[in-house]
Amino acid sequence: MLLILIRNFLLFLLVFGFTAVAYAEEATDPGYQKLATPQPVEDPSKVEVIEFFWYGCPHCFHFEPLLHKWELSLPEYVNFIRQPAIFSALWAKHAKAYFTAEALGVVEKVHADFFDAIQNKKQKLETEGQLAKFFAAHGVDEAKFHDAYNSFLVDAKMRQAKMMGPRYGITGVPAIVINGKYKTNGRLAGSHEKMIKVMNKLIEQEKANVQQK
Repeated sequence: MLLILIRNFLLFLLVFGFTAVAYAEEATDPGYQKLATPQPVEDPSKVEVIEFFWYGCPHCFHFEPLLHKWELSLPEYVNFIRQPAIFSALWAKHAKAYFTAEALGVVEKVHADFFDAIQNKKQKLETEGQLAKFFAAHGVDEAKFHDAYNSFLVDAKMRQAKMMGPRYGITGVPAIVINGKYKTNGRLAGSHEKMIKVMNKLIEQEKANVQQK
């Protein structure tokens, strides 16, 4: 009887120990990583938030509604930047579409629809001709589209975008970088919803730093 009691007690300690460790790891896991080398920000007077994404990524597509809702309530001290990631020739074609929309000032008009066209409608929006028709359907003059698509500005942003992923240590999307110091994603945070919570926590943390400058 005594041996049974001792055995059960030891089993309890073993199970409790593993459970305690699991909860401790969950509680202390911050949901983000520090960048090996902090990067300069576009506007030092604001907390910078960069979203790395790809229109062909289903995870980015599902994250977009949460991110859009979050974006609508951003305070003035946050500078939100969308950054198309480029890891292949196809990613580059979609990135060029985004930068063209940016140059034309129609990102808010076409961004969600571009995601929908790729993810739900399975449209091929890769060539200049295919993209011209898509933009025309959203009220953009085709001649203005071609001018922007082939502009020096878009070309410069494309060249810069190819260096952005390695610069921030991005290996997958969606990924978020906060103020050039911290990186989070679905794997680190645990879910898209938790990504938003991690982002808000880091923004509040960095808010004090930018207000001291």
